[in-house]
Amino acid sequence: MSGPGAMAERFLRDGYLSVDNLDGLSAWLDSVSPAALEAEQSEDLAQCYRLNGTWFAGVNALPNDARGRVGDGLALPETVFALSERWYGRLPLDRAQISVTYPGYPGRGDVPEAAHRYRLHRFSAHVDGLHAVGPARARMLREPHAFVLGIPLSDADVQASPMVVWRGSHQVMRAALEAALSDVPEARWADVDLSHPYQAARRRVFETCVAEVVHVPRGGAYLVHRHALHGVKPWASAQTMPRRILYFRPEVPQWSDWLSAP
Repeated sequence: MSGPGAMAERFLRDGYLSVDNLDGLSAWLDSVSPAALEAEQSEDLAQCYRLNGTWFAGVNALPNDARGRVGDGLALPETVFALSERWYGRLPLDRAQISVTYPGYPGRGDVPEAAHRYRLHRFSAHVDGLHAVGPARARMLREPHAFVLGIPLSDADVQASPMVVWRGSHQVMRAALEAALSDVPEARWADVDLSHPYQAARRRVFETCVAEVVHVPRGGAYLVHRHALHGVKPWASAQTMPRRILYFRPEVPQWSDWLSAP
């Protein structure tokens, strides 16, 4: 599906869109790659390695500014900002997550057996911004993202732990979360335990929505709706090079936008 109108339609219907090639993006990746690799290899970020070293979860590890520049490097090109501007305007970027999966992902690590099985079979499906809080791991809204923007830092084949998005899941999840928060003042949204509506909606998604692999080459990008259920497939590739992706998750200007914006 090509063209701005067709892509917009797909995003609102399916909860994601992907583009294989965006002008200027390869040059930007060349500009930020040294800093990303330095962060991945930094002893200061050794705690970001999880699941027996099969995943580097470098949240906010790229030292970029609000336009995507690292140091005196290039800003993220306009072609990338254009993917989301029609709905959210020009939002300042957060520092990107550097997500790297290695052959063997996901290793068991010290996670409970049930969590490991969920990662293997449901790809650790989740909605970003809903944190597992406290000993009971209650799901609570702590980061009201506008969207998730994925930019591959290196080429990887489609079997190298790609992202998976449940098509149309954003509509199911949004309806459940909106119902749970409808009578709560916006200032108290962060205090609401959303575990039950979240888990019930997630079950409905698994029963009614199709899981689709989202894979683009280096030089492309994908935009995922903030309410879309998504995860990462286990490594099934013969390639030995890691799969490296940068994720931006800028926050909405006002918390109310988390429910009301497209």
